[in-house]
Amino acid sequence: MLKYMIKRILFIIPSVLIVSVLTFTVLSLSPGTPGQAALGVNATPEQIEAFNHSVGYDRPLPERYIDYMVGALQGDFGESYTQHNDVTAILMPKFPTTLTVAFLAVIFSAALGIPIGVLAALRKGTAVDVGTTTIALVFASIPSFWLGLMLMLLFSLQLGILPSHGIGTWKNMVLPVATLALPSAAYVARMVRITMLDEFNQDYVRTARAKGAGENRVVFIHVIRNAMMPVLTNLGMSFAGLLGGAIIAEQVFGLPGFGSAILNAINMKDTPIVLGATLFLSFTYMLIMLALDLVNALLNPKFRDSIEKA
Repeated sequence: MLKYMIKRILFIIPSVLIVSVLTFTVLSLSPGTPGQAALGVNATPEQIEAFNHSVGYDRPLPERYIDYMVGALQGDFGESYTQHNDVTAILMPKFPTTLTVAFLAVIFSAALGIPIGVLAALRKGTAVDVGTTTIALVFASIPSFWLGLMLMLLFSLQLGILPSHGIGTWKNMVLPVATLALPSAAYVARMVRITMLDEFNQDYVRTARAKGAGENRVVFIHVIRNAMMPVLTNLGMSFAGLLGGAIIAEQVFGLPGFGSAILNAINMKDTPIVLGATLFLSFTYMLIMLALDLVNALLNPKFRDSIEKA
């Protein structure tokens, strides 16, 4: 296990470097310059050139990348081109908002999706199964931005019971969390149903029933416990993905989160903010994946054996 952890940790380093190279290259080769984005269309070429020179954007791309990464390895993620402030000081106050939205969305999707999936599996072929499966397919197919707008239209503009934007109280979190959680809950419900039905066909279930175990014991002690392992892994991956993918909810509901900061920085060609946020999210995502593998190894002997043989 220790050997596997060391290999995974060492694998994180080249992975983050590849992400940084791709991000830096794509952003640098995209049309426009920081000077054009920051000064606007009325700026003269001389003003744009002076701005680009002041932030070092006129230097060769490889030189800029190497200088940035040398500083990043020392904990210095540079200074924003447009806000003239340290990248860490800009981004870190925004991270708790994204973290809260992502965490609540995962909790809510699990609390809603797991019971629905269990119910559908236990009532396979009935109207309950067909109904829950159909609803899950509908929510899984709805684009998040459209769902967010519809929730805002209903609960903010029509009913007036929830705020439509900003952050302040728990009410501000309801609509963004629901926007992210409902499609995720639909996917969780479908996954729980599939994994449970697959577990019902396993030999250990037939053995338990042959030995006289009650149906409740078979379902809740054996089937659900084994069926939850891939579901929990998926929830962990969803949480990691939402840390960087909550940008839709943040934009629709005006939340000052990580995603909004990245999108604004891309529009402004603010490379230090985009690269700093990308490096942080990539590293966080890979750490979460490592933690999920370790949890799986502790809970699943087969997975642990495969790791030890690798």
